[in-house]
Amino acid sequence: MNRTVLMLSLLATLGLTACEQEPTVVTVPATTTPGPAGPAGATGATGSTGSTGEQGNTGNTGYTGATGATGDQGYTGDTGATGEQGEQGNQGNQGNQGEDGDEKPASES
Repeated sequence: MNRTVLMLSLLATLGLTACEQEPTVVTVPATTTPGPAGPAGATGATGSTGSTGEQGNTGNTGYTGATGATGDQGYTGDTGATGEQGEQGNQGNQGNQGEDGDEKPASES
C-alpha cells in the first residue's frame, strides 16, 4: 500500500511536469491601507476530558536476606570475696530472783 501511493504520486508529478506551459504573469494589486479590525469572534467550546489510564502491574517481591551469625557466649565473671564474720555479742546479765509470796511488807507488821 505504501509503495502504491508513492508510485502514483511520482507518476502524477511526472505527468504534470511533462506538459509545457507558458509562463504566467501575476499582476500584484496596488497596496492599500487595511481598515479597522472587526469584533472578536465567539469563544469556542471546551474540549472533553481525557480518559484515565490503566493501573500498572505490581512489582516483584525482593529476596529475603541471609540470617546473621550467632555471637559468641560471654565469659562467666569471678565469684566475689566472702565478707568477714561479725563479732559475737555479749550475753545479758541474769535478772534477780523475785521475793517469796509469804512475807508481808514491812509497813503492815
